[in-house]
Parts: sequence; structure tokens; C-alpha cells
Amino acid sequence: MNEAEIFKVLADPTRRAILERLSGDELTATVLREGFAISQPAMSQHIAVLKGAGLISERREGRFAHYRIDPEGFAPLHGWLARYRDFWPSRIDNLKDLLKEMDQ
Repeated sequence: MNEAEIFKVLADPTRRAILERLSGDELTATVLREGFAISQPAMSQHIAVLKGAGLISERREGRFAHYRIDPEGFAPLHGWLARYRDFWPSRIDNLKDLLKEMDQ
């Protein structure tokens, strides 16, 4: 999945909140749904989208599924951010030089 598709998945505030809840621990869907004003089928859909994007993974234990963040799914975002991390410092330095020249 590329970064544009991951950003589409992350555009939904419920999915971002699910990731926040998973950032500290592995949780079942039942525990994960606590505090959300959504139905079980809606939670299942959000989980399916996050799994499909590779952002979370599932571990089965009996009839229970435990979900956790999959750091590897965020790799395309790291690449995207790295490009801009390298891009902006040189641009800002060029802008500083231009502003110094304009002041003279």
C-alpha cells in the first residue's frame, strides 16, 4: 500500500482513535470498542480497513482475536516523511539567504 492510500485510511477519526488505543497494548475487538459510540459491525469494518492497510495485525487465541499495531505497515509513511525532512532544511536555508540578500 502506498502513502496516499494509507493517508486515506488515516483520514477517518475513528480509525486514528483505534490506533491510539492500540499504541500501548494488544486488545480484543470487544475491549477496543469500549468508549466508542459505534456498533460491533462498524468496529469490525474499521478493523478490516486497518488490517487491509497493513497498519494492524491480528493474533487468534481460541475464538478471540487480539489486535496490535504493525509498525511495518507505517514504512511507506516513514519514506514519505523522510523525503520532506530532507527537502525543507535546504529550502529554508535558501530562503534565509535570499532574505539576507534583500536586506542588503
